[in-house]
Amino acid sequence: MKYPKLSPGETPDTYVMESPVTESDILQMAQQLAMYRLSKGRALTESRLVISHLQTLLQFHDYEVLALLLLDTEHRVIGFKELFRGALEVACVSPREVVKIALEHNAAAVILVHNHPCGDPEPGQADGILTTTLRNAFNMIGTRILDHVVVSHQGCVSLAEQGYL
Repeated sequence: MKYPKLSPGETPDTYVMESPVTESDILQMAQQLAMYRLSKGRALTESRLVISHLQTLLQFHDYEVLALLLLDTEHRVIGFKELFRGALEVACVSPREVVKIALEHNAAAVILVHNHPCGDPEPGQADGILTTTLRNAFNMIGTRILDHVVVSHQGCVSLAEQGYL
């Protein structure tokens, strides 16, 4: 990880602070590390870690965001794309555009993620409808939705674990 106030430590995956850090520095470093953990070519093996990284990336937005984690046939990361931004509690999502991004990247599987800025990660009825709509669209092109994760600063909910997928 590269950050101006850090230098590599003596042992792998450790860092030494060169100067005091602020809360903002810590949040930026956490987001940078989460993006590194979801970087191209990395195999995703533990869903809890993936969900944690996704939460780190989206939990503090003041507006709703829908993003897509694109994966190959071996569930290695192709890319992470923030697709739609909305108002405080809603983002207008075009299934056509979501599928288009998956096709452009030749994704075999995807993980959908969106945040709830209000803090409550419990999925609403609209989240279930969106998941079903996108699942049907992706089924038509042979791409699997592995999960749809709702994140907030209070926690995360996996719609796959709740039986939506």
